[in-house]
Amino acid sequence: MKSFDRSSFFPIKKKFNSNDIVSLIHNYVQKFNIFESFQINELSSNLIFRNNSIFFLDKNVRYEYSLKKDILIITNDYDFCKKKDCSNYIIVNNLQKCYQIILNKIYFHEDSITFNDEFNFINNSYISKFSKIDSSSKIGNGCTIGRGVIIGKNCIIKNNVVIKNSILSDDIIISDNSTLGSTGFGFDLSNLGSKNLNPQLGIVYIDDGVYIGSNCSIDRAKIDCTYIGKNSMLDNLIHIAHNVIIGNNACIAGQVGIAGSTNLGDNIIIGGQAGISGHLTIGNNVKIGAKSGVIKNINDNMVVAGFPATNIKDWKKSVILNRKKNV
Repeated sequence: MKSFDRSSFFPIKKKFNSNDIVSLIHNYVQKFNIFESFQINELSSNLIFRNNSIFFLDKNVRYEYSLKKDILIITNDYDFCKKKDCSNYIIVNNLQKCYQIILNKIYFHEDSITFNDEFNFINNSYISKFSKIDSSSKIGNGCTIGRGVIIGKNCIIKNNVVIKNSILSDDIIISDNSTLGSTGFGFDLSNLGSKNLNPQLGIVYIDDGVYIGSNCSIDRAKIDCTYIGKNSMLDNLIHIAHNVIIGNNACIAGQVGIAGSTNLGDNIIIGGQAGISGHLTIGNNVKIGAKSGVIKNINDNMVVAGFPATNIKDWKKSVILNRKKNV
């Protein structure tokens, strides 16, 4: 997972310590223990544990971590304190609401009306004063480059591209009308509406040599990175949801949709209009046929097709059998 400075993209609105957090969400607190108060500077996830951070832990999520005194765990797991020897925790009855309250108080972000950026108008594009673009890279007309964005060497950003909450490495091409770093689809189904979005405070990281076609949308991660691996090729009209990780040398055809938190290995080939469900693991060297619907994990080196996607030989046999039945 790539490291980044979160505050470059999402400036800190107000600093809190761990004791302050208890007061902030007191209406939802069931039980807590703060062994030693510390300042909250970061966020942790079940993939990366950061110093002086908050970790929002859902009771249904499996995780492993080395205990740290400077991580405040907020969880809806009522038996948490019995399972783990943890110094700092708050048990709450509504984890998503607490997530929203706390992070909206700590960080400025673009789904809040208080978020602000400052732009220079350069060569017909709006470039944030807080972005960094290597002089060897080319920015087309009508682009918007937002706060904290880093664009490396020899990149080509074509016309009307929006890049925010993203880091681009070197030798990358982003084609017309694509958006990187857009808001991930995070909310509580029992409490809908734009005012109830879960703040998405991660980024998009595009590695060396990636090509992204026109009208693609790549959502930033909730806490860590949505990642596109080296030398990957994305066709037009592709949607990559929040927290997705795509390995090196991927080849993805048009109108593919990959739902959130799915992890794809290296050398993936995906045919047009395929859909991949969220929270899956797709192995290395996998090929997925056009219009397939992937709803379960796929092992290395498999070739799948159909809906639900299965081994392509089995899928072809089923197609032939169905045709014979209908003759």
